[in-house]
Amino acid sequence: MPPELERLRDSTFAFYPPIVNVEHNEWWFRKAAWSELLVANTKSDLEIWIPRRLLGEISSIDEPVLIVGLQKELEYKAGTVWPHERRVLEMPRMAGAPLASEPASAPGDAHAPAVRRVVTPESRIGRLIAAALGIGLLACVLVFAVLRLGPVRSVKFTAADQDFLSLSRRDDYFAIVRTLGRPAEDRWRTGAVTLQYRLLWYPQRGYYVVLLGSDRNDAHYIGALDRNWRVVHYVDLPGTGDTGSMLRGLPRF
Repeated sequence: MPPELERLRDSTFAFYPPIVNVEHNEWWFRKAAWSELLVANTKSDLEIWIPRRLLGEISSIDEPVLIVGLQKELEYKAGTVWPHERRVLEMPRMAGAPLASEPASAPGDAHAPAVRRVVTPESRIGRLIAAALGIGLLACVLVFAVLRLGPVRSVKFTAADQDFLSLSRRDDYFAIVRTLGRPAEDRWRTGAVTLQYRLLWYPQRGYYVVLLGSDRNDAHYIGALDRNWRVVHYVDLPGTGDTGSMLRGLPRF
């Protein structure tokens, strides 16, 4: 473990901001994987994995309690933690209350007659003319686009295969090539410490295959991403945990 995380072994600590949907914010350190930290709540039997990329600074003092900062506000649900999204709810309008766009009535005007909008034939004709001009302009734009770009070609979409489901964390580059064939692209990216990511792109299949290891000869399969960089497959890690959170936090390269 990095020296700054060693302090968590000997004392309880609290997360800031606190994890949403967890009532008591006091934790014990359980163990560390190379991408996640397992912590346990002191008042319940809840144990959760926290990705290391979401850990922030640790307070220099531990009175009254050691504080561990989080890069994002997290929410506990479905047995794991997710970035918390706050939603703004619109307050219901009271009956008879004016809308924001309506001016409030002055005191003493409770019995004043309501002002109604009178629709005249001239205004209706004006709206019809404006609608006709808008439709004509849109038709001109479409005709210009067809003449400029040529005939519209039909595009055939095919679903990507799922041959990646047969891969496991024991498969290296050569095992993947035997299963999926040679990739169209083969890229590398250095991660934390000495770990390196290897990315194999299969455009005809519609997904990326991701490997991880200390060097190119020791990289093994950890999962697959679709062409939009969404996780479509991940593998279990030895002991406990999986590579899902690691793939979701992997930036494009």
